[in-house]
Amino acid sequence: MAFVGAASCGGHAHHCAHLIRTGVSTNRSLHMTSRFAAKEYYDVVVVGGGAGGITMSARMKRKVGAGKVAVIEPSETHYYQPMWTLVGGGAKKLANSSRSTASVIPSGVKWIKSEVKSFDPDNNSIRIDDDKEISYKYLIIALGIKLQFEKVKGLPEGFQYPKIGSNYSVKTVEKTWKALQDFKKGNAIFTFPNTPVKCAGAPQKIMYLSEEYLRKNGKRSDANFIFNTSLGVIFGVKKYADALLQIIKERNISVNFRHNLIEVRPDKQEAVFENLDKPGETKVFEYEMLHVTPPMGPQDVLVNSPVADAAGWVDVDKDTLQHKKYPNVFGIGDCTNLPTSKTAAAVAAQSATLDKTISMFMKNQKSSAKYDGYTSCPLVTGYSKVILAEFDYNQQPLETFPIDQGKERWSMYHMKADLMPFLYWHLLLTGYWGGPAPYRKLLHLGMK
Repeated sequence: MAFVGAASCGGHAHHCAHLIRTGVSTNRSLHMTSRFAAKEYYDVVVVGGGAGGITMSARMKRKVGAGKVAVIEPSETHYYQPMWTLVGGGAKKLANSSRSTASVIPSGVKWIKSEVKSFDPDNNSIRIDDDKEISYKYLIIALGIKLQFEKVKGLPEGFQYPKIGSNYSVKTVEKTWKALQDFKKGNAIFTFPNTPVKCAGAPQKIMYLSEEYLRKNGKRSDANFIFNTSLGVIFGVKKYADALLQIIKERNISVNFRHNLIEVRPDKQEAVFENLDKPGETKVFEYEMLHVTPPMGPQDVLVNSPVADAAGWVDVDKDTLQHKKYPNVFGIGDCTNLPTSKTAAAVAAQSATLDKTISMFMKNQKSSAKYDGYTSCPLVTGYSKVILAEFDYNQQPLETFPIDQGKERWSMYHMKADLMPFLYWHLLLTGYWGGPAPYRKLLHLGMK
């Protein structure tokens, strides 16, 4: 870790001497010196301490050495968010999804506990809290996605009422489970917003869990299950969409496409949806249970910043994850404009490509590694069943196992519930898991 000048003025000694020679007041020279002292430099700065950020900091530490890597992350706690589907359904405890940020940052890597205030890629620097400047040789942006509950009228304050929850936030996920347990009679409504979202399968996973829970507890006949989605399809990949539509039919679930949640009236247990095909036309639904998937968008610091595209997402090449304008800037995960689903599985595959891209860039060579858009969504359809959706940029299945993954399987549920958390904490975050691509090749040997 290199600080530029403190008492000695470091590289600015001639500047200090000049100040003294020219008789500038000592106060001012001290002020100048402290300004230089406030600038820190690292070979690699990683912005964000989520899945993408921690993974890349571990990989970069092995490349350039621990003392030359810094992670900027304000939060004390790191969450394994894919577990929250099971927490909301009562199958896992919230405490099992968290670890301290200090424990997941690779040893020797500098944790800068702060928020990023602005990016200045033309000068290879970023500003953080207290107007401090951090400069870098290489920058990796891994800021994730922002939940925007406030874009729905009546939220987030509506969560103070019962019968409403959301698996997307640590503050509201246990409310989902409470609402499910307290269910008596009426509509159970599940929403999907009119924005990009992380883990696009999660809004309906909790619906299937809830349906099974009420069935097992003899309350299903008193429940009317409704999925109101802003989309025009149930899932983006036809193979898995067909399988899900079959389950929806068998379980007697109503789906209203192109319906977007715009208001919640928790005192009346009413949810208001706009028909996106007839703008301005709204419909009010009463609910006994409401699961809200919030609108989401890019982090505020990215919007209108030099590293973002017009929509506020980090503007990277979809094959290499290298920034389109600034070659020493890279992006990974939910904060980027990569045209694939925003999931932890996508981050794993992206991390392997990005590792190679940066390695070759450091050697002034072009990387031949290409990210194919791989992402995975374990579609939980019950307390012991999962359809393991895996696909690429073209929304074509890209399956790891030599079996039909369009079917509900007990084995895939256990992979989701038990194996994947282990993989996340012990292999992904330590930079040793780059997705299942090598295993896919092995498992499909000799198969057309």
